[in-house]
Amino acid sequence: MTLDAAFSHLETLTTARLCIRPITTADAEAAFSFKSNADSSRCFGQDPQLSVQETRAWIERNLADYGRRGSMTWALTFKSDDAAIGECCFWNFDPSFQCAELGYELHPDHGGQGLMREALEALIAYGFLELGLHRIEADPLASNERSTKLLLRLGFRSEGALRERVFFHGRYEDQLFFALLQDEWRVRSGEGSAP
Repeated sequence: MTLDAAFSHLETLTTARLCIRPITTADAEAAFSFKSNADSSRCFGQDPQLSVQETRAWIERNLADYGRRGSMTWALTFKSDDAAIGECCFWNFDPSFQCAELGYELHPDHGGQGLMREALEALIAYGFLELGLHRIEADPLASNERSTKLLLRLGFRSEGALRERVFFHGRYEDQLFFALLQDEWRVRSGEGSAP
């Protein structure tokens, strides 16, 4: 697959338990259940969304950004139920489309089951093998320890911190920077050397 193909038809990915499919405006109500969760949104330094309409507008912005080749957003669902329980994305592509940032969010009711790791393993493989990315980045807040631990389990390496970079609810938070290179991922996953 090429980037041109991915930006004309976004693939659906599957894992043992999950379907990772392109998000649509029909997902607004289900997505509101996690976008409105204060505990989840605080992990990203954001306020919770207050209405289904706000979540629908967020989805519409993501779809428009996809149309401009700016991001790719998927809904996470169980194979047995099409309701979105989370989302993940590639965004913030560099001009050459060799590097992208990874974003992800899961409803807290489904945390601690390894679902996000399962989803991100599939998404990372798609990014390296199908999109031809050389580097995938992630930049969680330092207070988001679950995200930090997940990135390390996925093979990401810490590349430092920007001290007190994000101001949220009256306090400054450090932002951490992680990256995974295609060659590193190939060694970890047994995919062999880069083509």
